[in-house]
Amino acid sequence: MSIISTFRLLMCHKTILFCIIVALPIMLSTSLKSNAQMLTQKLDVQVRADDRSSRELRYQYRVRYRPGIVFSDTWSAHAFVVTGDEYGSSHNTFDDGSADYVYLRRLYGRHTGDYGKTEFGIVPTFKGRVSSSGLSKDGWIKGIRHVRAIGNDNLEVVLGQLKSLDPRDALELPDKLDYVEIEYSARLDEKWSYEFSAERITQANFLRTEGRYKWSEDTTYFAEYISRIDSSKTKVVIGLEGELKVKHYPIEYFAHYSYVSDNFGLRAELTEDFLGFGHGFSSEISGDFSIHKLSWFARYDMVEGRTRVLAGLKWSL
Repeated sequence: MSIISTFRLLMCHKTILFCIIVALPIMLSTSLKSNAQMLTQKLDVQVRADDRSSRELRYQYRVRYRPGIVFSDTWSAHAFVVTGDEYGSSHNTFDDGSADYVYLRRLYGRHTGDYGKTEFGIVPTFKGRVSSSGLSKDGWIKGIRHVRAIGNDNLEVVLGQLKSLDPRDALELPDKLDYVEIEYSARLDEKWSYEFSAERITQANFLRTEGRYKWSEDTTYFAEYISRIDSSKTKVVIGLEGELKVKHYPIEYFAHYSYVSDNFGLRAELTEDFLGFGHGFSSEISGDFSIHKLSWFARYDMVEGRTRVLAGLKWSL
């Protein structure tokens, strides 16, 4: 039985898979240390209330686990296990006996050096900071990413496949090339930075540009424009993010206006918790409790009369 077939068999028994992946780093930690290797792992758990105008109130949870092994200063391997059964969403709903999903969505190697980094396998959808209009941070691309440092700037090239959007199929080998991204990002000075990219996602081609302006230590303004060049469809995002203090208590925030043309395609639909096409507004605030690693958040979204309110807690390790 091939490695891919073995993983697919394990994913049919989701509870067993999750226990194995959580327990494996603990069992390996002794041998890893003895071989001068290092285990890395990150875990976060979130619970939230999801109140949309188009459906009944739901209570949901999310578990994300990121184990990794560092072999040397340049080589490492990484995995990503998460709940949820949709590309753009990683939440399960409480009291729904048919919605207790957990899948291994990423498995990839990474090489880093003075030149930048290269990732290969089932890789993340982003190289670092997540764009407000980028693909879901819990998604995946089957292929390779190469980030080349050019002075203080970066050139990123991604080649792979985005055809299958079902987490159950995340580990299947790609059968064709349908995702291409070439992105150049640069910092003009301490306040201004920009990105420009050309993308092909399945059957559609896009040009994207983003500008960011750091108004102060606590506030950054940003604007993105994406054009689908095989049609007149566009996506625009304008907003700000940062941190404010209420009686010395820090609260992080972001807010943005967006417009997405009808039938813009997967470039819009695969963003985090996509709500719909048209004019929209989103805002979120979040902060930490005095309890170690525990935080809270509240979010409001509105698109063409449809609304959503999210509020919840997050614990990370």
